[in-house]
Amino acid sequence: MSAPVFLSADDLSRVAPGEVYVLGGDEGRHAGVVQRRGPGETLDVVDGGGTRLRGVVESVDGTDVRLRVAERATEPAPGVVLTLVQALAKGDRDQLAVEAAVEVGADAVVPWQADRSVVVWRGARAAKSRARWESTVRSAVKQARRAHLPAVSEHVTTKQLAARTREVAAAGGTVVVLHEEATTALADVALPAAAERASGAVAPELLVVVGPEGGIGEAELASLVAAGATAARLGPHVLRTSTAGPVAVALLSERLGRWR
Repeated sequence: MSAPVFLSADDLSRVAPGEVYVLGGDEGRHAGVVQRRGPGETLDVVDGGGTRLRGVVESVDGTDVRLRVAERATEPAPGVVLTLVQALAKGDRDQLAVEAAVEVGADAVVPWQADRSVVVWRGARAAKSRARWESTVRSAVKQARRAHLPAVSEHVTTKQLAARTREVAAAGGTVVVLHEEATTALADVALPAAAERASGAVAPELLVVVGPEGGIGEAELASLVAAGATAARLGPHVLRTSTAGPVAVALLSERLGRWR
């Protein structure tokens, strides 16, 4: 069984093998108190930026877990940034989509206030809801044993999403809008070429846009396509908003070679 993962706010790239790293705060409490991890057990600690420490627990003192580091690994950033644009939906279906999409490989998340979204983010509710999505992403990262923590951006309107689409397309990226009436299959959409990591080039973005339960309106779809997006059909069945995003991210992750 793989070792459990805990998230740290520290810069772990400075920690060398052989040193002792102290995992404290909420994550230390979760490891030492909630999960009762004890001496001799192996743990992974990641910083969300790609650095992973693998080590063995030496001691636990309250919320502080002392870990003897056996190895430090750096996982490279993706050559293509796979971003889920998830429409706000009722019944926490949007959060379910975000959770599963991050587990299967989404690199970033954008909340979308679509025209047909029943849920509306405004003021204090917007900040509270975004924080809840961020918490969901953190949990999904630890569940999937990932070293990179996807960012959750501020929510966008359709007008803002169209502007983002133009920017992504102009930079060599791809924007795919999932739509049941599209004639192009997701499997046939041309994907951006991965950036060469050694060259320091900025990775292109692949945006996957998922509408709310009521679907994406014709005017919305037209504005996104006019901005450079491609409407694509996910498959022969109509999926819920909580299902479509994760399925699309999984299929695109395979096409990007991440699962091979």
